[in-house]
Amino acid sequence: MEEFIKNNLIKAESFHPYYEKALNEMLLAGGKRFRPKLLLSVVKAYNPILLENAKYAAFALELIHTYSLIHDDLPAMDNADLRRGHPTLHKTYDEVTAILVGDALNTYAFEVLSKAPMHNDVKIELIKILAQNAGPAGMVLGQAIDCYFEDKKLNLEELKTLHLNKTAKLIAASLQMGAVIVNKPELAQKLYDFGLKLGLLFQIQDDLLDLLDSEETGKTTGVDTNKNTFVTLLGEEEAKKEADKLASELSNELDSFDENLKTELKKLLDNYLFRHKR
Repeated sequence: MEEFIKNNLIKAESFHPYYEKALNEMLLAGGKRFRPKLLLSVVKAYNPILLENAKYAAFALELIHTYSLIHDDLPAMDNADLRRGHPTLHKTYDEVTAILVGDALNTYAFEVLSKAPMHNDVKIELIKILAQNAGPAGMVLGQAIDCYFEDKKLNLEELKTLHLNKTAKLIAASLQMGAVIVNKPELAQKLYDFGLKLGLLFQIQDDLLDLLDSEETGKTTGVDTNKNTFVTLLGEEEAKKEADKLASELSNELDSFDENLKTELKKLLDNYLFRHKR
């Protein structure tokens, strides 16, 4: 996947002194590549011969995720200085560059998907899933709620709605897109629902990580004090209990999947389900 990303970086040659470099900087800074790994795990479980073709969809997910991080770190949002162990784009360059790079990565994701060596019907379905979950009634909605209700307390159900949209839907879409690529429509919804729960767990764990030092996490921490998080609402211990509950449920659901899928997802999720305990 890393090689695929390096071989498909954005090209936009011009006389601008650093625009093209900025476009690819956060992609090359690393990251967990969690969403691409989820999609590829599903494909590997059912049809490994499609893995190379599926990398186009996996890269599209990473492009959307990276754009969301760049915009999330902007002064108008979290005003963060560090991401993936590197200075954020608005710190390295300026706010305008960071906004435009995020815009470019967002649109480039769909260009990459359109070029995927797959049947057009499959590509249209993948484009629809990605747009629905990343767009106005998905990730962007979550970000809008998050920003508007800063300094205004939400209840637990409202908080879950926020993070189901902002974080969980793109994780769920990753699994669903994998099922579409291997032509498993009956599995797609089950994996999507599993992914929503996984995304909530991921968010609680991230809220707990915000309590740590920036050097340990590779991103600016302590930026969530005025935001609605599981830690600010429930407290650290109750947030850990909520994470334990979700992780146990997910572990049980994982055991209910067929052997190939369970094996592939376990390789990835064993590192994540209980990371809040480490």
